[in-house]
Amino acid sequence: MGQVINASDETFDEVTRTGWVLVDFWAPWCGPCKMIAPILEQIASEREITVAKVNTDENRNTPGRFGVRGIPTLVLFNEGQVVDQRTGASSKSNLDEWLGKNMT
Repeated sequence: MGQVINASDETFDEVTRTGWVLVDFWAPWCGPCKMIAPILEQIASEREITVAKVNTDENRNTPGRFGVRGIPTLVLFNEGQVVDQRTGASSKSNLDEWLGKNMT
């Protein structure tokens, strides 16, 4: 199944280039980010998807490239192309529905 990895400004393009990748823009002080972290780990274990976590405190360039203004922001990529994105914490069922709609 999938995996959870950490990505940085330096590794971002390489990480998102292949297959389905769900990028989680987060920060250590963000409560909603902490809430969805275990949900994202569960999604990675159930689907053929890589969850790439980008700490916005440590990586300033990449969030700006994608217009991230609030966190958590999730950006779904397929083969390096943005498919969809959403901001805010969501339940697992909402994320499953969103991924199911977009991963066709």
